[in-house]
Amino acid sequence: MSETFLEFQIPHQKLFNGIQFPSVLSPNPKSQTPPSSLSLFTQAIKTEKTFLDSVLHKSGAVLLRGFPVNTASDFNDVVEAFGFEELPYVGGAAPRSNVVGRVFTTNDSPPDQKVPFHHEMAQVTTFPSKLFFFCEVEPGSGGETPIVLSHLVYEKMKERHPEFVERLEEHGLLYTRVIGEDDDLSSPIGRGWKSTFLTKDKSVAEERAANVGTKLEWLEDSVKTIMGPIPAIKFDKTRQRKIWFNSMVIAYIGWEDARNDPVKAVTFGDGKPLPADIVYDCLNILEEESVAFPWQKGDVLLLDNWAALHARKSFDPPRRILASLCK
Repeated sequence: MSETFLEFQIPHQKLFNGIQFPSVLSPNPKSQTPPSSLSLFTQAIKTEKTFLDSVLHKSGAVLLRGFPVNTASDFNDVVEAFGFEELPYVGGAAPRSNVVGRVFTTNDSPPDQKVPFHHEMAQVTTFPSKLFFFCEVEPGSGGETPIVLSHLVYEKMKERHPEFVERLEEHGLLYTRVIGEDDDLSSPIGRGWKSTFLTKDKSVAEERAANVGTKLEWLEDSVKTIMGPIPAIKFDKTRQRKIWFNSMVIAYIGWEDARNDPVKAVTFGDGKPLPADIVYDCLNILEEESVAFPWQKGDVLLLDNWAALHARKSFDPPRRILASLCK
């Protein structure tokens, strides 16, 4: 039980093994000290951190709705209140820019493009364990951030395609992406090498790439990044279950721009191609099991990157969803 937070239900939640996904928390109307201001809200987060951690561990995703969070700066204060260490965005593909403190824009690619399901930065060896999203401006229409439980995807894939999953467990995946020098905002994977590795120096870029398990091959006006072989299935020790932890679907259907052919973007770890029909069936499973709730201004979504994959639906502007990554 919590003094400040009340679990409530929204129509878009799903029930898995008796647990709501995502868990939705709003201000408890019976609270002696309702979080009517940002400072009271951040204080409540610190005071009730154990409760909030337990809800996240149980559900995998927590939506905080109805709290006084209005700006990027407010959101930064909320992230800080949770006390998780920041993870620098090194090695990710999406073009995004820093807004304030630990807060970044989400993928800056055009609104008509979907961003397929993925675990954040699953294609590199250093990835966040938790992500925060914040709705600063509600989408005109669409623009949800669908989420799906990773262990369910693993179980369904193993049921439908046991031999494929066995090969994945044995060989892992190899990801290849060609990137330019500077950011290309017309591409969902358009982050240039300078902002990917936070440097203008090629030798520093190589060193930082190596730190996240990536090799660089310099081309005339771009660089080929080779990530892996890296495991595609991980074991979530805190929940004692196997999870579908990879960027297979997003790379295979989404890593497409002037420099990249998505079919070549991801292969088995031994370099052999992935069967298209199975990749697309995985996409079906992700869609079937996912939850997509319409964003409301002020919403804060805390996602356990070990427990859930996320995506982005296309939208009609305006829409401003901000993010923060934690170790």
